[in-house]
Amino acid sequence: MKDLEISITGIGSVSALGHGSDLGWPAYRDPGHCLEQTDFGGQTAWCGRVPETSGTELDRVANSHPAYEGLDRSVLLAIFASRLAVQRAGWGNSEAFGVNIGSSRGATGLFEKYLETYTQTGRVPALASPATTLGNIASWVAQDLRAGGPELSHSITCSTALHAILNGVAWLRSGMSGRFLCGGSEAPLTGFTLAQMRALKIYSRENGAYPCRALDPEKPNSSMVLGEGAGSVCLETGRPDTTLAVIRGVGYATEPLEHPVSLSADAVCLQDSMRRALGTTDPGEVDAVVLHAPGTRKGDLSELQAVQAVFGGKPPALTSNKWKIGHTFGASGILSLELAVGMLNRQEFIGVPYLTDSRKPVELRNVLVNAVGFGANAVSLLISRP
Repeated sequence: MKDLEISITGIGSVSALGHGSDLGWPAYRDPGHCLEQTDFGGQTAWCGRVPETSGTELDRVANSHPAYEGLDRSVLLAIFASRLAVQRAGWGNSEAFGVNIGSSRGATGLFEKYLETYTQTGRVPALASPATTLGNIASWVAQDLRAGGPELSHSITCSTALHAILNGVAWLRSGMSGRFLCGGSEAPLTGFTLAQMRALKIYSRENGAYPCRALDPEKPNSSMVLGEGAGSVCLETGRPDTTLAVIRGVGYATEPLEHPVSLSADAVCLQDSMRRALGTTDPGEVDAVVLHAPGTRKGDLSELQAVQAVFGGKPPALTSNKWKIGHTFGASGILSLELAVGMLNRQEFIGVPYLTDSRKPVELRNVLVNAVGFGANAVSLLISRP
């Protein structure tokens, strides 16, 4: 069943764009960013925060069950996005489905809160351990949706969400499940997380029109910006009437590490993952690539070199969404995938406004989506119009 066709039949998201693809698309069409200046315990920095309207809906999720009161924000974001995805796919309770929702950092806010309590008092609440385990996200999503299938959680840094897609595809092609909900969630907007990113010397110090200049090869400094968000997609075999896009190819790769956060100058892992996703597809058939492009100097340049190596002198149109919503770590791959599906369905390319290269494809048939994270692990998906 290796060649069994897999379709995306539902997508749900919440991020600095808002919630849901229909609400997020007008924000994508606006050339401005969705980032804001926020105070993190005395540190002021740019970030991509869920807007107030979506925050109100998130509060409704938190209040929809008594047990949700003690959940980390990363779990609530995942539940919210997953409800939207399942509603879009039209999944009821008649058929069980699997759930694989991952996160790079997990219950960041709660963990830091409980650690502070322990530091001050030497004690923590009784439920501190279950509330901060990484598996907490997928298990609560499955409980909320009464999924009835296997529940998987994992962390593979910033490529986590697209690795969830790989897992879902494998389960479906094995015949062990007929439907799978895959995604990622991240709520990293804390002072401690910001301090970690600044210690790496990759956080944005830009004061211009665009705090994050992802994909800009001319930027003098790294300009990564943190963002919170979650995204989930519904996968099914075949091509149901609800199909939004078809997964035409999947690729994955790693490369030898020279440093815990290293990536080779020409991102060999991304080259390999893109080539695997393409398979026998002619690179010339790819109309656009949604790059990982975290906004760091080395990360962006390495990925651009990888694209050059795979596609040669005539690469497809290139874009990213980090400049608009920030880097959502483990959720970023799904939010990039949502952008790709939106472009395919609307036949509208969303570019990066500050780039001088303004190439736009005449038609969008096939879009490649990349993700890569610490550990030099890469995933690429090739998706097509249904």
